[in-house]
Amino acid sequence: MNQAINAPRSYSPSRTYVLRTVGFMLFYVLVSVLAIAGLFDSLIGGPGGWVIAVAVAVPVAAQVWATLRLMADSDEFVRVIVTKCFVLAAGTSMVLWTVWGFGEAYAGAPHLDGWLIYPCFWAAYALVSPFVRTSKL
Repeated sequence: MNQAINAPRSYSPSRTYVLRTVGFMLFYVLVSVLAIAGLFDSLIGGPGGWVIAVAVAVPVAAQVWATLRLMADSDEFVRVIVTKCFVLAAGTSMVLWTVWGFGEAYAGAPHLDGWLIYPCFWAAYALVSPFVRTSKL
């Protein structure tokens, strides 16, 4: 019997990452769209509002987990490249958010909601990724 036919299907770490990301972000978008449509308006401001907040945050945490799994499951080169991009994006996001927070406190900058650090992180990741080409520090 041909073992290739009966062998369990093994996806590459990149493909697994993409499948996880799509699943987590579909849930994120679904909850967000329902919230924007007003389905949860009666819950806002009460304990139910925390349930919504956690429901939207869970796929964000899951996405971070998926990225960490990509790092762990990939070969050394990919692991180092993704890790460098992740660290650079996290550092950039924290610095930008800190500067903006002090701008709010001391310069009258308009308030930005804290959850915006997540898209800021991925924007920073997208911006630094093309420049990270080597596994050397």
